Amino acid sequence: MFKQLSVAMLLATGFAVASCASNPPANPNNACSIFDENGGWYKAARKSEKRWGTPVYISMAFVHRESSYVGDARPPRKKLLGIVPWKRLSSAYGYAQATDEAWEDYEKESSRWFTDRDDFGDAMDFIGWYNHRSHRKLGISKSDAYHLYLAYYTGPTGYRQGHWKKSPTIQGYAKKVADQAARYRAQLQRC
Repeated sequence: MFKQLSVAMLLATGFAVASCASNPPANPNNACSIFDENGGWYKAARKSEKRWGTPVYISMAFVHRESSYVGDARPPRKKLLGIVPWKRLSSAYGYAQATDEAWEDYEKESSRWFTDRDDFGDAMDFIGWYNHRSHRKLGISKSDAYHLYLAYYTGPTGYRQGHWKKSPTIQGYAKKVADQAARYRAQLQRC
């Protein structure tokens, strides 16, 4: 009996873990296709939009840029002596590539606990919260994907100090996010 019970528990645990993990969508450039594949993702994105005001198409463009929809994405490791994997460039992790510090701020300020950066719903809520904070602190419109991403990438202080103005690379990232958001917006109006 115990052997049957432990096999059943092992199967249930394996199923629960497997159901939490999602593969990246087959067509990450098409919002309709993404949500057809992952219906729960649309629900999570809409929930974040209702709570924080960041449109679904912008939040999705952030995830596209940050992790390409890979739930356990991390920055590359530095190399010691050019060959030995060493420390990571930052603590960024998950769909939203949130750093440890930013995630802790999010949990405190949003009153959400037991959240995970590799959970799509939690990542959507984090992006909404972060953009709401950028709107409140920096006056950025919640529909301005370009400037929201600049603030997301550089942080509120970096944005305010204009660090991004001297970096064509960061401006290029923000333009890609804004362009992807515009594509997603047009697609979502048709599906």
